[in-house]
Amino acid sequence: MAADYIMESEAEYKRLELKTDVSIVEDYARRAGLSTGMRAVDLACGPGLTTSILASIVGNGGYALGLDASAKRIDRARKLYANATTAFDTRDFLKPIEGVGAFDFAWMRFALEYYRAESFDIVRNAAGLLSAGGILCLVDLDYNCLNHYGMSPRLEAAFNSVMAQLESKANFDPYAGRKLYSHLYRLGFEDIKVAAGAHHLIYGELKQVDEYNWEKKIETLSKNLPIELPGYASVDEFHEDFMAFFRNPGRFTYTPILAAWGRKPA
Repeated sequence: MAADYIMESEAEYKRLELKTDVSIVEDYARRAGLSTGMRAVDLACGPGLTTSILASIVGNGGYALGLDASAKRIDRARKLYANATTAFDTRDFLKPIEGVGAFDFAWMRFALEYYRAESFDIVRNAAGLLSAGGILCLVDLDYNCLNHYGMSPRLEAAFNSVMAQLESKANFDPYAGRKLYSHLYRLGFEDIKVAAGAHHLIYGELKQVDEYNWEKKIETLSKNLPIELPGYASVDEFHEDFMAFFRNPGRFTYTPILAAWGRKPA
């Protein structure tokens, strides 16, 4: 079920909030066609920040609903962002979603990467929330966590092994982004558009938000998943080696981001 989330931790809400750039979310949503007065649904909304951004675009004449499988994150979202035109509910998006009404705009960002086997079914469930002519916007990463330069051969071999294990053991998809267009095409969506850019572009001195994000990734995954680390005696040794590499201003790291959106046919 959707609640089986490999990044689950007590502090996951903080990581999700810190790594969300409000201006980028606004840009993609507006480019996809979100505007004043629309009814918008945010699937896998996390602690609610992205839903609040969509709500600010649709305004008082519109409505925004955030859905997530985590009751804890939905509770936080309600405390921070719920109001007369912004609501939140706990739902499993691996199943058809009923009882929430129809929407003009559906948004899903950085969720499909965690559900490699079920990604198309999830997108189909999201499409089921739309009225005819409604817009579905999908945003996700490609080559996720895979593009680093400056690692030692030992660290690079272990890191690549970790990513392969995430695919085989945890249903993780490092290549979710390249599949977004195909999901919409297979569902018969019209006027499909695609945009590509850089999500992580890390060089020089390390920003605090990037350090926190990546450190929490390694810490949480090591607790939630039994991962083998070839060349390392322990998770702590691997963690120390990776963070030494990552804090080095000579390192280079980037991750492509793709967005695809289209209209549900009549």
